[in-house]
Formats: sequence, structure tokens, C-alpha cells
Amino acid sequence: MRISVVDVGSNTVRLVVADAQDGVPLPVHTAKWRLRLSDHVRPGGPVPEEAVERLVEAVEGAKRTAARWGAAEPLAFATAVVRAAPNRVEVLRTVRTRTGVDLRTLPGEVEAELTFLGARRWMGWRAGPLALMDIGGGSLEVAFGRGRLPDFVASLPLGAGRLTHEFFEGQDPPSPEAVRALRRKVRHQLRDVASRIRWEGPRTAVATSRTFEQLGRLCGTPPGRRGPFVERRMRRADLREAIDCLAMLPAARRAELPGISAPRAAQSLAGAVVGHTAMKLTGIRTVTICPWAIREGVLLRHIEDGPSWWAEITRRNEEAALPDPVPLRIAAATR
Repeated sequence: MRISVVDVGSNTVRLVVADAQDGVPLPVHTAKWRLRLSDHVRPGGPVPEEAVERLVEAVEGAKRTAARWGAAEPLAFATAVVRAAPNRVEVLRTVRTRTGVDLRTLPGEVEAELTFLGARRWMGWRAGPLALMDIGGGSLEVAFGRGRLPDFVASLPLGAGRLTHEFFEGQDPPSPEAVRALRRKVRHQLRDVASRIRWEGPRTAVATSRTFEQLGRLCGTPPGRRGPFVERRMRRADLREAIDCLAMLPAARRAELPGISAPRAAQSLAGAVVGHTAMKLTGIRTVTICPWAIREGVLLRHIEDGPSWWAEITRRNEEAALPDPVPLRIAAATR
């Protein structure tokens, strides 16, 4: 049996087709379509018509590719940029009508839960009490748990793309004052979440997302060509030095640094500030860069719990029919 997942993020649409035999999602094909929604959607603003057209084309391409690889209709979801858009319902309806793919949005805390599950499976039980951080384009997800699913999750509006728009618009490189203002906001938003993580005292801390992968490479972790099984650990002290380097350079020069891609160069500084501040406030000195995240979490839940969990979670969120206006969401994980 083959299943597939389509992840509509702030920068790309990603497809994973996996074999689901023996309870392990083994990827047989991956593909991506560069979308750059974050370049066209202001934080909390609508998705413009031209961006919706590109989204429809990308989802249609992902659907055809999944079918060629023998997978059924993908489990398709969009993250914070679409979730927070005031025309979210219209965007999802357009994609469904034009492609037949039932694209959904997930609450931020559900994204954190699924990402935690992927990281837990990758790290294994010997990781012990586990803390997770995931920086997306629109939001930061944080989770902690001792078991298969997290005991505590939070979603905050601290995505690298969102903060770049908010604090660095028209500044390349940004002023020191803008960087300090960004750090103050991140500290304020993270205060309660960081206190909880410190109180829990995780044995292991992991970071997921392309933002952390690229920052890890900048800080000296092995390149991607070494494969997913090479251990990649990033020290907080190294990330602090990376911030100083990124802050001095315009985006075009950042793209020349190890690991920093041109499409993400502009938001790399904001991502680094969020990552370092989160590590500092939580008392975490080193994180392991984990290759499994939300897509693998979706596949694992589908394999382990069957399709009913997906239908229930997405149905509840669709019934809400409105973007989440609350900047901080903390909740016990849905079991």
C-alpha cells in the first residue's frame, strides 16, 4: 500500500509518496513545487488570486505525480500562511473544485503534535523526555512529551517569513535597532512557553524544518548529501555567532553562505533570532536537527490510527471556518 502527503508551506508545495507496509513510512518518491506564498501574502492578509492559481497548479501536479507512483489521493494540508488568511475558505474551496484534492488546514497545536510524533519515531524512546521546536514561515511550533504524543504543545506567530515582513521590510540588511526589536518580541511571546519547557527539563531537544536545517548547516552540521542518518547537532553558541554574521549581510550575500538557499536568505536572520532566543529561554544548549517532521507525522498517524483521525481533525477545523485570532495557543495533545 502506498500513501502520499502534500504539504503546502510558506515557500513550497512538497509531496511525499511512501510505502506503508510494516508500519513504517518508507519514502519512494518526493517532489516539490516552488510557490513562495510568503512573498505574496502579508501576515494575516488574503491570498491573492494569482497566488491561488499557482497553488492550484502545484496541487494538481502533486496529485498527478502521486497517482503515477501508485498512491491514492494525497492527504493534503496547508500551514500558517493559508490558515491565517481571511479568504482561507475560498482558497480551499477553489483548490478542491479545480483539482479534486481536499486541501485542509490544521490548527497550529495539531501541527506541533504531528511534528512531535515524527520526531519521536525518528529519535526513539532512548531520547527520553523530548522537547521539539519547528520554525515555519508563519509560525513557531513547540512541543514537549514523554510518550508517543506530546503532553504540551504551543503554536506562536513567530514564523521566519512573518517576522521578516514585520520587522525588516525595506531593510537589507536590517538595522541593529530592528534586530533588537525583533528579539524583544520573540522573548515576550516565548516567555510562558519557555518557562514550561524549563520546568519539564527535557533530556533531548530536537529541531525540525528547513529553517533549522539551513541554520544547522551554517553552524557546521554535515551537508545533506551525507544522508539522513548522519547525526546533526547545532550548538546555541554557534547559532549566536551566525546571527552576527547574517545581520551584517544583505540577502544576496547571505545566499553565498553554507546552507543558506537564495529563496530563504531574506528570512534566515529572523529564523536564527527565533531559534537562538527559544534555545536560550528554554535553557537548551544543543539541538539535534531531525529529518522527520510533520509530513512523516501525518503518515504515521494514518498508518497507526487509520483514516478516521484525519477526517475528525480536519472536519473540526473546517467547521470553525475562521482563522485563529489567538496569538498563543497552548493545549494538551489530542489523543
